[in-house]
Amino acid sequence: MSAHNRGTELDLSWISKIQVNHPAVLRRAEQIQARRTVKKEWQAAWLLKAVTFIDLTTLSGDDTSSNIQRLCYKAKYPIREDLLKALNMYDKGITTAAVCVYPARVCDTVKALKAAGCNIPVASVATGFPAGQTHLKTRLEEIRLAVEDGATEIDVVINRSLVLTGQWEGSDFIKTSTGKETVNATFPVAIVMLRAIRDFFWKTGNKIGFKPAGGIRSAKDSLAWLSLVKEELGDEWLKPELFRIGASTLLSDIERQVSNNLCLWNKLTRVFEKGIEKSN
Repeated sequence: MSAHNRGTELDLSWISKIQVNHPAVLRRAEQIQARRTVKKEWQAAWLLKAVTFIDLTTLSGDDTSSNIQRLCYKAKYPIREDLLKALNMYDKGITTAAVCVYPARVCDTVKALKAAGCNIPVASVATGFPAGQTHLKTRLEEIRLAVEDGATEIDVVINRSLVLTGQWEGSDFIKTSTGKETVNATFPVAIVMLRAIRDFFWKTGNKIGFKPAGGIRSAKDSLAWLSLVKEELGDEWLKPELFRIGASTLLSDIERQVSNNLCLWNKLTRVFEKGIEKSN
């Protein structure tokens, strides 16, 4: 149980009354994707802010301690030093929100982050990722071992048959997908999820986090996700405790866009410190 989720009794009658206006959801999704989000110095501020929401992820079958070390270094230094200095942002402590790895790589990740001298959280997928179709005892043991090795966050893969058969339970964070499916994070699904989070907050006072994952690769996409969360849930959800972006290649495109547009942006210290709440 977390500080922002004190738990509540499961009310299936509330779930059974939920209806989704599919055409309206699709129109809203088209709107958020078609809109030009922010420009000039505000865009740079949002891109740097997006970096702080990223769960920098590697979930490959050939992960080794050496590529984990490189990933952790990138998590601590996500944007090139020369770019941050040019933007007068070098001393702002910009890092990714977390590093996300398989349970077997948690120990390597903890060691690498410690060697880098930073306190970035270690997240781990668990419970039979990505299918979730392993025995409950095995899944619980996998969580225990990951936590024992130093993981502070666990992405639990639910057994989807529980959902299909209506066996519901609450959570601290909900995620669009494992990121290993053909179709992963989509805006129509995200809109439904975000509005469920909002309704749950209104009903219980508990804030549930949101994590889109899978297929988010461009800086433009990251801006659209930030805009969507801001508009649907408000500024108080725009912090790593309640919003994450699961991605492995997104960071490279954000850095590329910062580099390409550097000459168009002014110094950002004042903008970044004010936050992004007044950027619209």
